[in-house]
Amino acid sequence: MMRELKRTMAITRRDAGPEDEPFLFQVFACTRAAELAQVPWSDEQRAAFLTMQFTAQHSYYHEHYPDAAYQVILRDDEPVGRLYVRREKERIRILDITVLPDHRNAGIGRGLIQSLLDEAAEAKQKVQIYVESFNPSLALFQKMNFSQLEEDGFNLLLEWRPPAPTADVP
Repeated sequence: MMRELKRTMAITRRDAGPEDEPFLFQVFACTRAAELAQVPWSDEQRAAFLTMQFTAQHSYYHEHYPDAAYQVILRDDEPVGRLYVRREKERIRILDITVLPDHRNAGIGRGLIQSLLDEAAEAKQKVQIYVESFNPSLALFQKMNFSQLEEDGFNLLLEWRPPAPTADVP
């Protein structure tokens, strides 16, 4: 009788470089697919719009957060997403976390977010992220004990705080 071994996935990250821009564009484009499916544009118009928007976002992040970590998420050495994080004195700010659709719901995002929460708890920091109110990942953040701090149109500012220390009882 043969036993089937459960295969575990190795999730790692590496710094993104200029050579990753085509992949990072692909990740960005997947976040806009549903929205662009509703507009009566040609494929060329959609591509031009996505290129313009990706370039604007990429430039904005790097100009306003030059000290952030811009990383490619790897699953068994295959690029599957991006994680942009800025570590500040009192908080860890997740600028962006996106996993390609074919790799979602496999625990990748949850594991990466949990590692940031563990890091923040150790340093007694909070973790913040902006999430669109219609983004399916909102449910994940809520399950992971993020609370809503602000609402700005469709964007919600979510925050996680480390548990308060408990007093030792004699």
